[in-house]
Amino acid sequence: MTLSAGGRVSLAGAAVVGVAFGMARYAYGLTLPGIRQELALSELVLGLVASATFAGYLAGLLLAGPLAARRGSRAPTTVGGACGALGAVIVTVAQSPWLLAAGAVLAGGAGGWVWAPYSDIVTRTVSLRQQPKALAVITTGTSGGLVVLGGLAILAALGSWRLVWGGIAFAAVAAAVVNVRLVPRTKLAPLPDGPRRAPSLAKALRVPAGYSVVYFAVVVIYFTYAADVLDRGDLPPAAVPVLYATIGVTGVVGVATGAAARRLCSLRVAALCLVALAAASALLGLAGSSLAATAASACIFGVGYMTGSAVLAVWTAELVPDRAGAAFTSCLVVGAVSSVAAPALAGAVIPGLGLGTLLALTAAAALLTAIALILYGLSGRGARAENRL
Repeated sequence: MTLSAGGRVSLAGAAVVGVAFGMARYAYGLTLPGIRQELALSELVLGLVASATFAGYLAGLLLAGPLAARRGSRAPTTVGGACGALGAVIVTVAQSPWLLAAGAVLAGGAGGWVWAPYSDIVTRTVSLRQQPKALAVITTGTSGGLVVLGGLAILAALGSWRLVWGGIAFAAVAAAVVNVRLVPRTKLAPLPDGPRRAPSLAKALRVPAGYSVVYFAVVVIYFTYAADVLDRGDLPPAAVPVLYATIGVTGVVGVATGAAARRLCSLRVAALCLVALAAASALLGLAGSSLAATAASACIFGVGYMTGSAVLAVWTAELVPDRAGAAFTSCLVVGAVSSVAAPALAGAVIPGLGLGTLLALTAAAALLTAIALILYGLSGRGARAENRL
């Protein structure tokens, strides 16, 4: 069976994004207990390494655009695949905090290199009708990565945390090969009067950028504190990897984001995703000691998380089709800043409010933002924006 251009790009993109986001991006937190025990690192060092991985992600986001302009949109995805593979190998063999940090930063930065360039690749190689589906499939590759990561974590429980990183290195190499074989080289057309186009780009992205601030903050708080909630609830040790796998399995519905965006419009889909994230956060915060509530939270979160990231790719490509990669990158950078600030703010308020209250407040913020998006969509400006899509 011969794949269409859209099918080839979707398959390669889902593989690369699945490894970079679904595996390399979350593996550090998942393997943190084993790293702490074997390398005997202080909480300060472990925290600094965690922050450095996010700095690597932000650097990849900012450097991917200039590289794509010089070498084509496939070049950053190739660099990201190499970073994921090399970083995972270094972490696998690391015996010192410096090697651990270097590998974790490289692996964590892979996501910044690979995600946004696929928006440009899709808009230049896939037919207009198939673009929303292709973007949704690529983004939902994260679900597959999370499922594999959960499986690796269960296997590692029988051996060493290094097995997780060794598996990521193997997967990164395989995804990079698929990417080079299936994705064509693309060159970005020069943009006329770039400085004068910047304000129009900022104006077009005001609403999705606002969505990014709240979406990424809610997601990073959930992933940061989910393991803590499960530990406090005296649930089985396998609960954390199972949580990751459950999020990945239910997140597969994100492949339908393109069709949902055509039917409902991207703005409404984004609002519904925030409602799902609000429900998941509230369940985790208020009933995290219950196995049934935790399972329900993971299922709902998987749907909101994966659909929420896919709709951002679709939404920005709809609003700025001639600069889809730049538009998506802009919203991702805004989200990255929000992701840095949210845990710091959460850490400051948890001693006074408690973890459950924090998650409840996070849920309230997501719900209020969803209501604001719906009201904007019903307003005159929101309706005009929808009609232009």
